[in-house]
Amino acid sequence: MYGELAVAPVHAIVRQPSGMTSLEAAGTWMQFVTAYGALIDIGNLQHGETVLIRAASSSVGLAAIQIANLVGAVPVALTRTSEKRQALLDAGAAHVIATQEQDLVSEVNRITQDNGARMAFDPVGGPEVAYILRALSYLGVFFQYGALDTADMSIPVMEVLGKDLTIRGYQLFEITQDAARLNGAKAFITKGLQIGALLPMIAKVFTLAEISEAHRYMESNVQIGKIGIEV
Repeated sequence: MYGELAVAPVHAIVRQPSGMTSLEAAGTWMQFVTAYGALIDIGNLQHGETVLIRAASSSVGLAAIQIANLVGAVPVALTRTSEKRQALLDAGAAHVIATQEQDLVSEVNRITQDNGARMAFDPVGGPEVAYILRALSYLGVFFQYGALDTADMSIPVMEVLGKDLTIRGYQLFEITQDAARLNGAKAFITKGLQIGALLPMIAKVFTLAEISEAHRYMESNVQIGKIGIEV
């Protein structure tokens, strides 16, 4: 919603955490609740488990990296090229795989000592999903939470059967429209903010009058983190 005043449903409103600026608070809830819902509420990500995070430089991808680190898991950032490798390592990724430059399955096997990743978190979809599924472990879980590539996903049937994989669609509203689960998300995220384990990354801030420029910046895909709008 853009505007000096806006009407929003009560379930979409969260109090600003103490000690945070309005900009930081605005950049917190969507990304962290989205990542929390899949990784923690549904996926029950555990200490030592590996999670593959596609489009890792997005705000939700960065939140997933922080949440994985908070519970002692191993976040592996998936990005198309090496351009953002160091930034992702600096953001907390344990490993970075440039999927257009490296063999995804081989790299995951190397990182996990051939055990595979327990979870994958993907907003893209498309034909490359097949490689991610091949990189999962036995009983691995694949979360599809977006469709940046609207082409049909490629599913390697023998991998799904041989590893008893779970392929699951997921949306933020699954958490925000359930009061009990949303309260769990608020408690987890608030605690993470208080101890400094979670912190929104703000890529750039625009004024409301610059909203068109802000959209062009977002479409450029050069940002790492959240784009803020100040009124």
